Amino acid sequence: MRIAWFAWLARHFGEYGYDDGPLRAAIGTGAVLVTAALLWFALHRNRPAAVVATGLTCTLGIGWLAFH
Repeated sequence: MRIAWFAWLARHFGEYGYDDGPLRAAIGTGAVLVTAALLWFALHRNRPAAVVATGLTCTLGIGWLAFH
């Protein structure tokens, strides 16, 4: 699933605001993933909440980066 996501993102790289350059896209995506990891570690005792919080953070964060 992850490989399919990255393949799809690579195909549509220029369409979704990531055309500011690969470095800026990598920094933004990395920041979203670090934020999601911090949420995971903060909520690790309640696994369902951690999964939902990290999934929502990744989806909204990368979606925001893609369209703005």
